[in-house]
Amino acid sequence: MKQEALAIRHVYFEDLGSLEHVLGDRGHLVRYLDVGRGRIDAPNPLDPSLLVVLGGPIGAYDDAHYPHLAPLLAMLEKRIAAGMPTIGICLGSQLIARALGARVYPSGGLELGWSPLTLTEAGRASALRHFETDGAPIPVFHWHGDTFELPENATLLASTDQCAHQAFTWGEHVLALQCHPEVLADRFESWLVTYPGDIARSGTTVAKLRDDTARHGANLERAARAMFGEWLDRFGSKRADV
Repeated sequence: MKQEALAIRHVYFEDLGSLEHVLGDRGHLVRYLDVGRGRIDAPNPLDPSLLVVLGGPIGAYDDAHYPHLAPLLAMLEKRIAAGMPTIGICLGSQLIARALGARVYPSGGLELGWSPLTLTEAGRASALRHFETDGAPIPVFHWHGDTFELPENATLLASTDQCAHQAFTWGEHVLALQCHPEVLADRFESWLVTYPGDIARSGTTVAKLRDDTARHGANLERAARAMFGEWLDRFGSKRADV
């Protein structure tokens, strides 16, 4: 029986990206659950072999405006407690932090564009080591205005100058990534036409983002595929005995 990866998707183009290629290479079935229609009518969160919560432009704390957040948090809490492989990207990482009891809040600015991660010692010993080449970090893509406190018992993997908590693990089965390692250069134009307000507020430009993506996208895709592949090979096959 093939393993199934379930991806919670808020925006159609903020998909699994390079992670979907890695899952396909390993024979995983991939299914998307699209939300934003008021609530989640979700399967048992313990059914898929991997759960991935993807990004989106809303706040992880905006329950009053987005009723689907409460059942999504309940899904994450149940899955994490069961020891099941779980990945969060951007908004997904913030929701994981919140599910683990940490505060999520506006950072006071937009981190938008390409910049390298600073890996911790634990980060260099993790699958995120692929974001460094010969000791030099490669630029990764960022697009967020919120941040979170590091959850209790979490291990910090990476930071940037603008965001102290860029990536963490919790146990061996949870990986939270504030940045967007999954982004694919050939799908990037959708970001530019959907979020022009963010771009203007951030102080960067469409032209710079497009040029930087052309310059750095291929390197990130190679690094991200290696990173996701290593993490899945080590931690991505556990199933709950419940």
